[in-house]
Amino acid sequence: MNPEQADGGHGPARREVRTTGGHRLVRAAGLISAATMLSRLLGLVREQLFAVLLGASRFADAFIVGFRVPNLLRDLFAEGALSQAFVPTFKASLKRGGTEAAYHLGNRVAGTLLTVIAAITILAAAATPEIVHVMAGDFADTPGKFELTVLLTRIMLPFLAVVSLAAVAMGMLNAQNRYATPALAPALFNLVCIAAGIGLWAAGLDGTKVVIGWAGATLVGGIAQLVIQIPALWREGWRPRLTLDLGLRDPEVRRVAVLMVPAIAGLAAVQVNVFVNTIFATQEAGAAAWLNYAFRFLQLPIGVFGVAIATVSTTRFADAAADGNRARMAEQLGEGLRLVAFLTVPATVGLVVLAEPIVSLIYQHGRFGSGDTLATVAALELYSLGLVAYAAVKVVAPSFYALGLSRVPMMASIGAVAGNLALNVTLHPFYGYRVLALGTSLAATLNFGMLYWSFHRRIAPVAHAALLRHLARVSLAGAIMGAAAWGSHALLAALLDPRSLVSRLALAVVPVLVGVAVYGLSARALAIPELEHYTRRLRRH
Repeated sequence: MNPEQADGGHGPARREVRTTGGHRLVRAAGLISAATMLSRLLGLVREQLFAVLLGASRFADAFIVGFRVPNLLRDLFAEGALSQAFVPTFKASLKRGGTEAAYHLGNRVAGTLLTVIAAITILAAAATPEIVHVMAGDFADTPGKFELTVLLTRIMLPFLAVVSLAAVAMGMLNAQNRYATPALAPALFNLVCIAAGIGLWAAGLDGTKVVIGWAGATLVGGIAQLVIQIPALWREGWRPRLTLDLGLRDPEVRRVAVLMVPAIAGLAAVQVNVFVNTIFATQEAGAAAWLNYAFRFLQLPIGVFGVAIATVSTTRFADAAADGNRARMAEQLGEGLRLVAFLTVPATVGLVVLAEPIVSLIYQHGRFGSGDTLATVAALELYSLGLVAYAAVKVVAPSFYALGLSRVPMMASIGAVAGNLALNVTLHPFYGYRVLALGTSLAATLNFGMLYWSFHRRIAPVAHAALLRHLARVSLAGAIMGAAAWGSHALLAALLDPRSLVSRLALAVVPVLVGVAVYGLSARALAIPELEHYTRRLRRH
């Protein structure tokens, strides 16, 4: 087999098409990555404030469990399943009937969704004590902790309705290739929380009032996340006319609903595993907070790389599916996975090698002590092992929803959740919270493996050999980078006093900069094409 065939192409013309498409993917993903990078960095500042104010205390545990319910429903029902079901349907309506028909669909979906979620919110508020008991029954052993968790959950439940509407707005903008504003919306959420956190710190309130104030700021931040997208939609011609279609008479609204049901299960693996892990983690004091801090930190590379590429891939898959071009979907999958590997393999290496100095710099302040740092590092290292798979799942899953094959990701997700649960039940009594992080990584890897193989069998053949060669080159560059980062950190650790904040900054930042430079040089020496796409874009700016 010649190289063109191995890559799924047909000679020079095909190579040119693939390169141009890959460049467009890098360009669009780069825009979203920049906006998401800002949001995730602000998110780290937000988490720093949270750690300073609450550390790994009972107040932190109560907030984390209290936010887990609306956040899980948000991930599954709003930003997850809704995005995957809505964007292809909106895109098809846009092509057939133009913007007026597409916005009519968006308004009907938003109105119906708001009504359904309002009912869910009311029911969840009524059943909050029972829900918290299932998730964290052990909290009742600490006076006031269970009741505080119930209160915080009820305060934040309306967050689901707000971010559901924000997800509809995001879908309408992304389907029209408007990526910047939706990507910036989470940054505003973080800014609201940061401002509130500074105010709470300056006021010198006790832990109960601080955590209640933080819950209120979370809800306000969600509202801001919706409001920032309205002007961009207005400029595109959208006008708010919320209408209900609870009978699902509109075939397009019905299509969104039909796709959402299995999509909730199909996209649930990571979120449900985190939810399940919370139940186990509440059996250890501080474990829920350690896992939360570690996983929140992991959201930086997942958001900057995985979500950015997946957002563009969702729209591109929807276009190709509407045209009935499965071969183009295979090319797009290859481009997305190559870019995911190029970005997340070095991120994985960096997080494993430099976890301790980074966590110490970001979190070890106020009520967050050195013991909390070591516990969070242990979780972060194990979570990091699944980083490539986390991001890759976000790229491959939208292809099935674009074609209406929603059962495939649903079954893959169910298998991943079952595997994680079996591991937790078997090993958690012996190894504690560390098993929960490892199980999440292994579940994500299993989920991706099933999706990738199903794509190859059911949608279009994937060029395995080309992807494996690319992964090998990226892994080699990542290994060289890891050695350089580890060596520079070891050298600095021998020279600097780690108790100084300036020294801790140097111990975290300098090895990262060394690693980035070495990875770039290694990628150039190994002729990894994604590097050229990025450097070309940087030269233009």
